[in-house]
Order: sequence, then structure tokens, then C-alpha cells
Amino acid sequence: MTMFQMTLMALLAGGFTYFCTTIGSGIVFIISQAKRDQKIYMQLALGFSAGIMLAASIFSLIIPALNATENLGIARFIPIMGGFVAGVAFLIILDKTLPHLHALSHEPEGPKSRLGRHTLLFLAITIHNIPEGMAIGVAVASASMGNSLISATAVLALGIGLQNLPEGAAVSMPYYAHGMSKFKAFILGSLSGIVEPIAAVAVVLSANAISQYLPWFLSFAAGAMMYVVVEELIPQSHGMNNDDKGTLSVLAGFLLMMFLDVALG
Repeated sequence: MTMFQMTLMALLAGGFTYFCTTIGSGIVFIISQAKRDQKIYMQLALGFSAGIMLAASIFSLIIPALNATENLGIARFIPIMGGFVAGVAFLIILDKTLPHLHALSHEPEGPKSRLGRHTLLFLAITIHNIPEGMAIGVAVASASMGNSLISATAVLALGIGLQNLPEGAAVSMPYYAHGMSKFKAFILGSLSGIVEPIAAVAVVLSANAISQYLPWFLSFAAGAMMYVVVEELIPQSHGMNNDDKGTLSVLAGFLLMMFLDVALG
């Protein structure tokens, strides 16, 4: 597979997930103004996203990383655990150095800043989307090197795209709930996903440099995604006496992504 083909594949896969974010953001045009209903919907949406990302981390990233370690000549756990820890550390650094505000939180995280609530929320989702774009890019690079099937990349993009539908809504709805116009909330919700195709293409353009470290990068993306799931998505999918619903939404997302990977990957 040529570099042009890889770049095009990453752009198409990342563009698809971005398109799904845009579609999800459009729910702001039909949702009611009841803030309680919006919060319950966002909790379920974030739980569903958590389940998909959790399954994608295992079936689309960690297992292919294990398969890619067979001929490295070192203990298999070294690149898997090393890359995973590096991915977690990367997200922790972003969390600590960039001011941001999670969708259902009241207090911003990271260093103090004078940025408005809307900007902080936008930054939070951007941080969230970086590892998803990286995961797509690494999957494309892995397929180009014969370590996985192109269909596996398509399944990963489909899974991330499906979880971006509720995620897009989880961005645009808080904007609207806090007084922003529906159109502006939709635009900002859509733009929150633009980092995914950018990150995917950036990883692919570095494919030659990372080829011998592919298991590390696969597990790196898995660690980064897992951090988002555990630190943000699962906690926010619970509360308001909706713990059971939140748990079921996580499991539903996991089952869907597991089915896609097993049946189509």
C-alpha cells in the first residue's frame, strides 16, 4: 500500500467518524429544552460511548498489538504494557496542561484560565477525540504493513463513528442548554470532531518511522482511550439515580463493538 493510499484511507476513515460527530450534533435541532431530560440523555450517550471505546481498545488495538509482537525477539508484555502506560501518561499530561470542562461537570480541570465555559467544553472533547483519531491512524498503518486486515480498520472506524453520534449530541446539547443558538451549538459540536481525521492522517504520515514500533503505538492508543473511558465517560454516565441505566448503556456499547469486531473484523 502506497503512502498516498494509506493517507487517503486514513482521511476517509477519520472523515467518516467526523461526519458521525456532525450528525450527532444535529440532534440539538430536535431535542427538548428540558435540562433534566438532556442530562439523562447525555449520561446514557456517554456510557454507550464508553462501552464502544472499551471494546475497541481491547479487540481493535490490544489484541492486534499482541499479534504484532510475535517476531520482535522480546517479551510480549514489554511493548504492550509500555505502550499502554505511555498512552495513559500522554492523556494525563494533556489533562493537566490544558484547561477544559467535561460535559456534565461544573468545575473546570487543568490550569486556571479565563476561557469561557463553551471554550473549555470544546477543549475537553478535543482531548477526548485525539486518541480516537490516533487509533484509526495506527490501524491503517498496521493494515498497510500486513499486521491486520483492512476490514478491521473499517470496523474500528465504524465503531468510533457510532459512538461519535451520541458524543456529538453530548457536545451540542450543553451549549444549547446554556443559551447558545441551536445553529451555533451544532457548528461547535461538529467541529469538536475535526481533530480525528487530522490525528489519523498525522499518524499515517509517520508510518515509516513507527513501523518497527507498531505494537507500542497500538497499545499506546489503547491506553489513551482507556484513560478517557475510566477517567471521564464511565463516571459521567452514572448519577442522578441512573446508575443501572448508565451501567447498561456501557455494556450495550461494549456488546455492539464486540459484535462488530468478531463478526466483521
